[in-house]
Amino acid sequence: KMPSSIPEADRRHRASAAFSLSFLSLIFSITAFSSSYWCEGTRKVAKPFCKGDSKGDLCIRFNSADGNGSQAVQYIWETGDDKFVEKKFHAGIWYSCEEMINEEGEKCRSFISLTPASDRGVLWLSIVAELLYVVLLLIGNILMSVEICYYSSVIDGLKINAFSAVVTVLAGLLGMVAHMMYTTVFQMTVNLGPEDWRPHTWDYGWSYGLAWTSFACCMAAAVTTINKYTKTILEFKHKRKKLERSFRIQYKFPEY
Repeated sequence: KMPSSIPEADRRHRASAAFSLSFLSLIFSITAFSSSYWCEGTRKVAKPFCKGDSKGDLCIRFNSADGNGSQAVQYIWETGDDKFVEKKFHAGIWYSCEEMINEEGEKCRSFISLTPASDRGVLWLSIVAELLYVVLLLIGNILMSVEICYYSSVIDGLKINAFSAVVTVLAGLLGMVAHMMYTTVFQMTVNLGPEDWRPHTWDYGWSYGLAWTSFACCMAAAVTTINKYTKTILEFKHKRKKLERSFRIQYKFPEY
C-alpha cells in the first residue's frame, strides 16, 4: 500500500501557494485599478502674475512697486524658461490630477474626458477588461479556497482545481490585454490630448508596476494550479497501473 499522507500534504501546500498568489494578484489589481498613479510626470506651464505681497519663483514679478497702477510701466524680469514652471501630475484609468501653483492641493479631471474621441472606445474596452479581470480573480480565489477546505472527495477537488485553473488563466489573459490597451490609450492622449494637459515629461508610476505585478502573480497562480492538477492525475494513473499489476500477479500466481 502506497503512503497517502505525503502526496496529500504536497497537494495541500501547492493549493495554499496557488491561493496565496491569486489572493495577492486580486489585492494588487484592485489597488492599481482604483488609483491614479499609472503614469506620473510634469507639465510646463506659464507662471501667473504675482498678486499682492506674493513673492517667490512661482509667479512673475514686476519692477514697479505699484503693480495695480494703470500709469505705471511694468517690466517682466523673467525671460525664456524663467517664465515657465513645472507642475507635477499623475494619471490613472479614472482621473488625472496635477498640483496647483501657489495653492495647496490638486486639481483633478476625468481621464476619459481628456482622451481623444477616437480612442475612447479602446479606453472603455480597457476598463471593461480590467473589471472582468478583477471578477475572474475573485471567482478563482473562491474556488481555490473551497478546494483547500474540501476534504470529502479527491475527485471533486480535482474538478474544482480544473475550473480554478481555467478561470485564472482567462483572468491573466484579460489583465494583460487591459494593461496593454491602457498603455496605448495613454500614449495617444499624450500626443493628441488637450493642450492644457499634455505632459512635458512623463513615466510609468507605481500603480502601473503594481498592475503588471498582479498579472505576474495571476499567471504564477495559474501555473501552480495546473501543475498541481497534472501531478495529481499522474499520481492516480501510477496508482491505477500499480493496482492493475498487482491484480495480474495475484491472478497468475494465486496464494494458497
